[in-house]
Amino acid sequence: MSGTPSPEDIAKLLPPSLNLPPHLSAHKYFLVCTLTVAAWDTLVLSPRTWRLFRSSGWPALKILFHFLRFFMPAEFIVVAVAFFDTKWTQERCGHFYLFEPICTAILLAAASAVHVIRITAIYDKHRGILAGMGSLFAIQVVVTAVACGFYRSVPLQVGQGCIAGPKENWVGIYWVAPTLLYTVSFALALKRSIQSLKNKPMGSWKLMLRDGLNLYGAIWLVNMVNMLFWFIMKPTGPEDPIKTIVTSMAAVLTTSMTLRIILSVRGPLVDGGSFAGSSASGSHASRSAHVISGRSGVQTNLSVAPQNIDLNDMRTKPEGDWVPKPEHEWSDNKSSVNDSEAKPGVLDPNPGVKITIDREVDYDRANYRHVGQAQ
Repeated sequence: MSGTPSPEDIAKLLPPSLNLPPHLSAHKYFLVCTLTVAAWDTLVLSPRTWRLFRSSGWPALKILFHFLRFFMPAEFIVVAVAFFDTKWTQERCGHFYLFEPICTAILLAAASAVHVIRITAIYDKHRGILAGMGSLFAIQVVVTAVACGFYRSVPLQVGQGCIAGPKENWVGIYWVAPTLLYTVSFALALKRSIQSLKNKPMGSWKLMLRDGLNLYGAIWLVNMVNMLFWFIMKPTGPEDPIKTIVTSMAAVLTTSMTLRIILSVRGPLVDGGSFAGSSASGSHASRSAHVISGRSGVQTNLSVAPQNIDLNDMRTKPEGDWVPKPEHEWSDNKSSVNDSEAKPGVLDPNPGVKITIDREVDYDRANYRHVGQAQ
């Protein structure tokens, strides 16, 4: 139909805030996805955040968790305001554009500190692991700090937002340093999990969920994609923000998965927690029941939970009715447990089985040891 305006003519009539180049339009859509993930993560983790906040003590992982938990959404809310505000001038952007690279560097440093602490912990505070991970962390902090000085404000039109972009292609080392640390972190976590299979074999899926390998892998993958995107994609001009499209999503997902690494730690967070696959060793609060079978002659150590045991109840009550007494009712009588010895003529119903129960009780700083033997 003659006289119908072409799409190019219609685009010229639109304000700059609506007439966006393809890469800039994709950048805005991707940032919306990033904000959605950040909001969803904030809501989903709210109950667990509150429970962790109310737990006793403030170890390093707990402090880092709450810092990441609130710093990440706060940063990208401010970034989104600068990006989507149509009244944000380029002069104002010239004073603000370093906000995102600096805050993201802080965010990545906190996330990387979690990896250093956690990987060191699952290797039982190995000094070599701590030195290696600590060196990568120090390199990351220095590299990201230096690289922030080589960002610039992307020259967009008024109403198209404020974005920070690199002055040179080598500024991508900003993401190379954390990607290297997360690669080593993933490799070490995977190695530790495989080593644990020698003690307790299990399926790959259970192993992945038990040790959070999916979390380490997701962090490595998103940072690797971002780094490759940074160096492979070629901008069409100085106003093309194609290199920084994935950076916001990489920072948000790294933070989100790192928070879940902290929450996946079993037990207290002191000193980075313990490795889920390590076998629990005996402590002063636990006891062992040594059972010697007359048929096989093999002694078996059965680890039982700490209880206060009255040996008189064991002799007089049936097995199903026996209940441990409270600690204040502990008997200090040193009577024999062997009922057949105490009552001649009574046959032992379980010949060939010998049970020894050890119990240490501390009264007024004096240790008393009660040993009972039942034939």
